[in-house]
Formats: sequence, structure tokens, C-alpha cells
Amino acid sequence: MFLRRALIAGGSAATTILIAATAISKSREDKADHCSCSLPAVTGLWDSNWDRREPRSLMNLNKINGETGEEELQLNKYKAKATRHIFLIRHSQYNLNGRSDSERVLTPLGCEQAELTGKRLASLGLKYDQIIHSSMTRAKETTEIISKYLPGVTKKSTDMLREGAPIRPEPPVCHWKPDVVQYYEDGARIEAAFRNFIHRAEPKQEEDSYEIIICHANVIRYIVCRALQLPPEAWLRMSLNNGSITYLVIRPSGNVALRLLGDSGFMPPEKITRT
Repeated sequence: MFLRRALIAGGSAATTILIAATAISKSREDKADHCSCSLPAVTGLWDSNWDRREPRSLMNLNKINGETGEEELQLNKYKAKATRHIFLIRHSQYNLNGRSDSERVLTPLGCEQAELTGKRLASLGLKYDQIIHSSMTRAKETTEIISKYLPGVTKKSTDMLREGAPIRPEPPVCHWKPDVVQYYEDGARIEAAFRNFIHRAEPKQEEDSYEIIICHANVIRYIVCRALQLPPEAWLRMSLNNGSITYLVIRPSGNVALRLLGDSGFMPPEKITRT
């Protein structure tokens, strides 16, 4: 009401108010930019070049001499041929009272959950290519138990998949408020993990692949949003149980399908936990 009266009245008061309002808006924008890394805009339309591996975007058009079929030959060099099947596993229940990462080991129930997840993955009868896991203790221990059921599958540890705060969630939650710096640092790392591990197959890959990524709830939820081109701020609207399986399929065209989200139906009800 005060702003309306000032604008009607005109003069320096209105000008001052408008300058102040602009400054407040700019401050909020700067703060928001500081909280997140640069992400593609969500439009509701599918971006076929979301992973920057769409064949035509990789071609050097200047090297095409105009001969019949030359462009098609070049295009085929960059086309993916195989489908990637990616299983995202949340670590099992762990000791929440641990002060450091080394003390946050799996609980006895968490060990049972990992056993059940390992059996479930083995029962699918798939030829897994590799297991990539977070370097945090609870993810490493979950990996060691699961890998017993998948003999011969190589394991690789990475810091990129460590737990963190990917981006400020919408709507916000009152009980969990990381500081601005944590969003800024973790967000860039988790986004880098998404770009590194979630993309269509390389052109040289001839057969479909089945890969397992063992990490954390926040990381998985963020990856799901990004892979489906949903607003990444929506990641906290999902809930994943310990040891659950999330299953993404990435086609050669770049199309992505979510076949499972946080599946823990293979566990007895008394074994299911979220924290």
C-alpha cells in the first residue's frame, strides 16, 4: 500500500523505493547464483543433446567436402549403438552417531540389507560391467558385501559420488539447512558426477552395458531429476530406502527411462529403513 501511494504521488520517494526494490532483487539473484552451478534451463521440452553427445553436435561440418553420402558417413562415426543400463544403489543403514566418516560404519541391519541387495542384483542374471562407488565408508562397506554376489565385476572408488547438498530444494525444508558454501561446493561436484557417469554410450561401445553405482540418497535423487530433465530443485521430494535400487536406461538416441525408483520390495518389511 505504501509503495502504491508513493508511486501515485511521484517524486523522489517513488524513485528511492524503486531503486531499493531493484537492489533487493539483484541481491537475491546474486545469492541464488552463488548457491548453484550453471544448469540447463528446464523448459518441458526434451533436449536431445542433454549429454552433449548428440552425433550432429560432434561433427566438424567444415571437413565435409560435399560428396554424396559424406555427411551420413561422418554422422555414423558419432552415433551410439548400445544402450546403457545403470543401477543406482543407496548404501545400507549405518551408524548415525559416528562423528567422522570412518565411524559411520554399517549397522548389523545395514549389513543384512546389503546382502539382500546383492542377492537381488545377482538374481537378475545380468552381466554387469563394473561397480562404481562413493569413497565414503558406508558406501564402500555396502559395495564389499554386494560384490560378493557379483564375482569378477570390477570395482572403482570415486570422491565425486560422496554425499552432499546438490542444490537448494524447492520447497525448502526447515529441519535441514546447509549453508550457502556447502551448496556451492557440493553442487558443482555432484553435477560433475552426473556429467561424468550419466550419458549415452560411446560410439565404440558395441554391446549393451549394465553398470552399478553405489552412493547416497541425495546424489541419486539429483541424478534422477537431471537425467529425466526435471527441475533439479525437486530432488528432495523423493525418498529412498537404504539398499534400494533405482534403475535408469539410456538409449542410443539419448532418450532416458526410469524403470525403478528406490525399489526395496525384495526386502522383508522389518528390514526396510530410510536412515
